[in-house]
Amino acid sequence: MENKQMKDDQSAEWISTWSRFIRQKPFSHAPKHENSNDIIEQVLEAIQQGDSCISASSEQAETLNDLVVSVAHIEQQIAPFVFDEQRLYLYRYWALEQSLAQQVARLKQQHIAAVDISAYPNLLTDEHQIQALTMVAKHGLNIITGGPGTGKTYTLARIIAVLNQAMPNIRIAMAAPTGKAAQRMKEALQNSLNDEKLQDLVTDELKQLSPVTLHRLLGLGTNAQPRFHAQQPLPYDVIVIDEASMLDLSLANMLLSAVPDHARVILLGDADQLAAVDVGSVLADLQQVAALAENRVNLRTSRRFKQGALIGQMAQFIQAQQPNQNSAAVLAKFAEQVVPASEIKSITLTAEMEDQIQLEYLPINMSKQWDRTQYYDKLMLGYQHYIDVLKSYLTADEPELCIAKVVKVFDDYRILTAIRHGALGVSQLNIQIEQRLLDALSLHMSKQGDWYVGRPVMMTYNDYQLGLSNGDIGICFKLSRDGQSQFEVYFPSLEKWVPATRLPKSIETAFVLTIHKSQGSEFTHVAVVLDEAAKNLLSKELLYTAITRAKKVVSLLADPDALLQSLTLRTSRKSGLLDKINNFLDC
Repeated sequence: MENKQMKDDQSAEWISTWSRFIRQKPFSHAPKHENSNDIIEQVLEAIQQGDSCISASSEQAETLNDLVVSVAHIEQQIAPFVFDEQRLYLYRYWALEQSLAQQVARLKQQHIAAVDISAYPNLLTDEHQIQALTMVAKHGLNIITGGPGTGKTYTLARIIAVLNQAMPNIRIAMAAPTGKAAQRMKEALQNSLNDEKLQDLVTDELKQLSPVTLHRLLGLGTNAQPRFHAQQPLPYDVIVIDEASMLDLSLANMLLSAVPDHARVILLGDADQLAAVDVGSVLADLQQVAALAENRVNLRTSRRFKQGALIGQMAQFIQAQQPNQNSAAVLAKFAEQVVPASEIKSITLTAEMEDQIQLEYLPINMSKQWDRTQYYDKLMLGYQHYIDVLKSYLTADEPELCIAKVVKVFDDYRILTAIRHGALGVSQLNIQIEQRLLDALSLHMSKQGDWYVGRPVMMTYNDYQLGLSNGDIGICFKLSRDGQSQFEVYFPSLEKWVPATRLPKSIETAFVLTIHKSQGSEFTHVAVVLDEAAKNLLSKELLYTAITRAKKVVSLLADPDALLQSLTLRTSRKSGLLDKINNFLDC
């Protein structure tokens, strides 16, 4: 439980420090109520969990004295906290919800020229995909959701092809919250646009569309202020955002504020995935607004997971489970309907293979001494092909010809876990996998400082000088330029080389990712680690997100109780966004 204890200690220290700070001058001049500290700490703790507010009575809010203002007096008085309809907020998150709700209402109510789609009756055959096309033809605000393989990008390609034909000189922008998600969107979109059915509709301009990160679209710089906003809107007629489940309150507000009145905005996402890392669950909230029913379509038929395919069955199993079920019965049903527990083994990946799931349970009471090496070795099995292609690269006469293969094979496999610290957290697992890779390649190369050929790295923040975003992943190679040999990192999502010496010391090795960081990515084989130390962080959304990163194989290494929690606990973030949107739409 080392990881949980460390996280809890850091969280408690942060909450205590900010609570003391807020209760001092110049924020507060009134006498301090004995319960005020408790209520402040509750709000701060909720924010760390992704909630924008807490439920509170007027009596509880009054204990904050001059630190709180009721929403009725918000225009006459500013305070650190806002009390609004039995919800208590930090002012920042109340203001973000208020602004975002106003933008949603604006886009819902805007009048937009309808597009005639009668000339394209056979472009789509799935009834929900047809509904999506019809919706976008009529409305400015559009939300298209669906699970993996339901054809979100396939449908989008046809939608923009029709809009491109109907609206001369149309300007289209596409973005995603991370560089990896933008790259995936680009690849999927280009594949869809190459469909024979679309050849008469697709122009060279459409084929050249290149999705970017949302930060780049908005022009977010080092001061965190966007170049495009309500006073200077984005210069586009159609704005498409993929992986919309990753939108937090702040980013969603900046985005929608920058959408011009005449433009269509299309949000694509999977509403069953994890909410944003930061405060808010915008896509989930928008799904609940009754007045937006005509502005959203949920695609239901999965083409990736065919009838009877195991990963698809597991995704459905996760969604079907209810809380407070008998634990033994749930795990027994999982063994019967999805996969029984056995042992993780090496799996050879082929293009024609049926999808597979394997499950191995970790020993109970992991805090006691146990042999970790065997589990590290099993998790390493998925990287054997990567080791093989690195050997080919290191021994080739023309190694540059092998780079594309190395990049492709690396994306065949990834290890995902819920926590950062502990024996099965990101940090220790990356150390263990790295050491095994170096041992396997010791005859061909050695580590120099932090760097070696084949080291995958991930950016941990936005570096605007380098043009790299938080979550961008690259692979290290050793190149000779002008007679000099040096380590350089190739970022496939940007098609960009950066000398290793220019990258920040904080860059992280990325054989293993947190499940949150894996959002927007897709791998052929995913190993998911759910250990006892992660139990309090686990949920249906976390497990669903993890397994749906896989196209063919899921290997689960799990503590039984941790797996049970991942199958039965649904998270729900506290928010007032739904009520605020309804209030604006009722005006």
